[in-house]
Amino acid sequence: MSTLPVRLRSVTVRRGGRTVLHRADAVFEPGSVTVVAGANGSGKSTLLETVAGVLPAVEGTVSGVSPRSVAHVAQSVSIPGPPLTVRATVAMGRWAALPWWRPLRARDRAVVDEQLARLDLDDLADRPLAELSGGQRQRALVATGLAQRAPVLLVDEPTAGVDARSLGLVLDALATEARRGAVVVHAAHDPEALAAADRVLTLRGGTLS
Repeated sequence: MSTLPVRLRSVTVRRGGRTVLHRADAVFEPGSVTVVAGANGSGKSTLLETVAGVLPAVEGTVSGVSPRSVAHVAQSVSIPGPPLTVRATVAMGRWAALPWWRPLRARDRAVVDEQLARLDLDDLADRPLAELSGGQRQRALVATGLAQRAPVLLVDEPTAGVDARSLGLVLDALATEARRGAVVVHAAHDPEALAAADRVLTLRGGTLS
């Protein structure tokens, strides 16, 4: 994988009339896991959305990333349409790389199977996503992001409120993705996630340090 560092230079973001991120500077390196820590409301989600291109910066620049190079797993995900199985949900990660009219190829299905196994979701693959526990659902959403095989993976609070088993599976999966050469950035505040990261950045009042 050929991946550039993702760089934020003096990035300022406003939301609802207030400054949520103030002149943030950061470099996220390929092949590493960076955790963005901070209290609720400190701007963690805003930072990830800005890197993903979902939320524009009013000042500063974000480089090393494009819409097609990012897999972004938001903390609260609403999937429209009829109820989807876990397998169909994870398969959505492959659709991002295909024209709308093209069915999944054998190699796409293999990637889906790989992520289901990685997050220990094989036995749940045919169950509706809505029937899963919180930890199982979180694993399925992370697997969907991993299935994109994007150079940059951004995940918002993937370990929040999960049991110890799900926590370990998610952290292992993120570390494996970094070893693949991806830029991996996720928001977290639990000690296990911080200890497992290659680097921890902290947001306080919209200021990144």
